[in-house]
Amino acid sequence: MTGQNIEIKKIEKHIRYLASDELNGRGTGTEDEVKAAKYISSQFKEIGLTSFNGSYTKEFVFKKGSGHNDTSTIGAVERKGNNVIGFLDNKAPATIVIGGHYDHLGTGKDHNSLEANPEGKIHNGADDNASGTAGVIEVARYFAGNKKTEPYNFLFICFSGEELGLFGSKKYLENPDIDLAKINYMINMDMIGRLNEEKKLIIYGVGTSPVWVPLIDSLKSEMSIKKDSAGIGPSDHASFYLKEIPVLAFFTGQHSDYHKPGDDADKVNYKGEVMVLDYVVKTIEKTFAYPKMQYQKTRNPDLGKVAYKVTMGVMPDYTYDGVGMRIDGVTEGKPAAKAGLTKGDVIKKMGEYEVKDVMSYMKSLGNFKKGDIVEVEILRGQEKKVLKAEL
Repeated sequence: MTGQNIEIKKIEKHIRYLASDELNGRGTGTEDEVKAAKYISSQFKEIGLTSFNGSYTKEFVFKKGSGHNDTSTIGAVERKGNNVIGFLDNKAPATIVIGGHYDHLGTGKDHNSLEANPEGKIHNGADDNASGTAGVIEVARYFAGNKKTEPYNFLFICFSGEELGLFGSKKYLENPDIDLAKINYMINMDMIGRLNEEKKLIIYGVGTSPVWVPLIDSLKSEMSIKKDSAGIGPSDHASFYLKEIPVLAFFTGQHSDYHKPGDDADKVNYKGEVMVLDYVVKTIEKTFAYPKMQYQKTRNPDLGKVAYKVTMGVMPDYTYDGVGMRIDGVTEGKPAAKAGLTKGDVIKKMGEYEVKDVMSYMKSLGNFKKGDIVEVEILRGQEKKVLKAEL
């Protein structure tokens, strides 16, 4: 049976340690993140992966501004992070990269928490992304221990600095350990620990190679697979896509604990994560029958072109397949909460702008400014409502 080596006990052990209060939220460049890196390194060593230059860790230096979402270098502070890298050498001409970030928000000092008063609160990041880190470790264990020599090598990377702007993956690609031209494709696992009751798995990047859609469609699964073509996204696969490397990114969906102190190990769906990893393994094994992947440029989300002057304070449900934008969480004290919107409401229209999905919701926000009073048309169950929100 495919995936027989993916053990729920090991997944749970990794997540419970990485997302424990002992590691204080694994903030980039902190001593606590170094502890996490040592743990991942010990797992790579136990599995039997090869290190480069005598160490599984690879330090990088970057500059991060002090303001909210400030990626400029004006007044920026130099910081350090460590990527953790292991190699499975099958003496093959090309290599598959399996990655996921292991850093998180620490104690809320970097202005990227969604908690109202985050400083001093431990953001454990069990789903984001102890879940993906555990996935990288156990997929590595599977391929290193299955007593087969695959037609591709494997490069396993746990990235630092993702939460501050994909710094770990960007820096790695500036100074890689292997020739980038010999990378077949990159698999990214970011937030794979909250498979919901509908068993919905979102796969981004299916448009980055002509092979992906027919390959994924040929796989049987009890999960409901939602495909998204874009290679650009808010995680480390985007760095590889921008280097013209095909990518797939696995994600079980957003939730109300995202970037908040409540993202704890007890809330992870461990059986669901094993199901996701079994599917990831099947996807990878299916590619062995294909020659090296052909890269294909795909659509890019337009979000970067929109200047957001306002926020509603809602968390989109990325697993929703219907027309509109279903709300997965509402932040207290923000416009949506004050207007009476609640989790489960589906936003259909904002002012004159139709909302068909998350992307069109985000675009519609760009049309408003602070102080605007906007009529928000929603569907609550079977009932249509119009609420007024002051932005």
